[in-house]
Amino acid sequence: MLEADLINELQTKGARLMDPGAGVESRRGGAGPSDHKAMTLGSQTVMVPVHTAPAFQSPYVIDATKGEARVLREGTEVGRISFPPRPRFYDLTTADGIPYSKIAVLHARDVLATTVLQTCIRYESRKKTCQFCAIGQSLAAGRTIAHKTPAQLAEVAKAAVELDGVKHMVLTTGTPRGADRGAQVLADSARGIKAAVDLPIQAQCEPPEDDIWYQRMAEAGVDALGMHLEAVTPEVRARIMPGKASVPISKYFSGFEAAVRVFGRGQVSTYILAGLGDTAESILSMSEKLVAMGVYPFVVPFVPISGTPLESHPAPTSDFMASILSPLSRMVLEGGMKAADIKAGCGKCGACSALSTYEKLRLA
Repeated sequence: MLEADLINELQTKGARLMDPGAGVESRRGGAGPSDHKAMTLGSQTVMVPVHTAPAFQSPYVIDATKGEARVLREGTEVGRISFPPRPRFYDLTTADGIPYSKIAVLHARDVLATTVLQTCIRYESRKKTCQFCAIGQSLAAGRTIAHKTPAQLAEVAKAAVELDGVKHMVLTTGTPRGADRGAQVLADSARGIKAAVDLPIQAQCEPPEDDIWYQRMAEAGVDALGMHLEAVTPEVRARIMPGKASVPISKYFSGFEAAVRVFGRGQVSTYILAGLGDTAESILSMSEKLVAMGVYPFVVPFVPISGTPLESHPAPTSDFMASILSPLSRMVLEGGMKAADIKAGCGKCGACSALSTYEKLRLA
């Protein structure tokens, strides 16, 4: 089985852990890749669902009982993996006693990530919340704090670089009240981090009302920007994320145009969750428009997270994902973009999608 195909299978079907305690701890709930475990297959570290409903029924089993872990399907070995080590910065606390792991966490192998504001105006309303979102879970469980200050983020980022060789950082945020939609707090955070350590940063937010915020974020030290559509058709957006859908796709497109002028072609990206109801054709059609604008469409399989309204929603099939990612990899490469050229963020990391692996196959 090709590496891209195995990664695609693991990310859609998940895996069962023969020894749940093996390797670095997995993540449950919260923002970003949750209910996953980071695993390195060949040269690529991927986030594989292990605590989801599909994972519990997965044909894939991870046997980590004897040194290097084996990936088994129906008892037959189909691959070998390793687990990234537990970050050393997790053992530290701030001067005021907050564990570093409550301020930022390691994603994949070398990416530091944090949700600067762990609250969101969408999440606070049952009628407006994104049905897939678990941003409030880790806060409710006491695994994080509501607002990470620039000083705290700078302290943790510096330690993560020095102790664990972190290569880039993701700053995301719940959407606060106000027309900047989080751009202000992300700019403040980036400025604080860059004063302490030279670390490429991707910021993620909804499109701010005033395009001046793109320049302000760049001047503060943001190197790449993510503004996430999640779903690409109006009906799916309205059903899955009724609050966020109040910001129309047209606003995203005008924001993408303005952001690409500031950050450059390929340094602006958007997350698209495949499996929420959009067809492969609609995702590829949207991606074609995005690539033409210089926006990298980071398409990932939807992973149902426990405790959310969509916890029982089926994950997309591996065939469905392959029908998108294979032509999409050709599309982005022909558009002069590739994951490896992104300065920081989810697309560069590539752990939540097999897209970058498909790109490498085409470049080989």
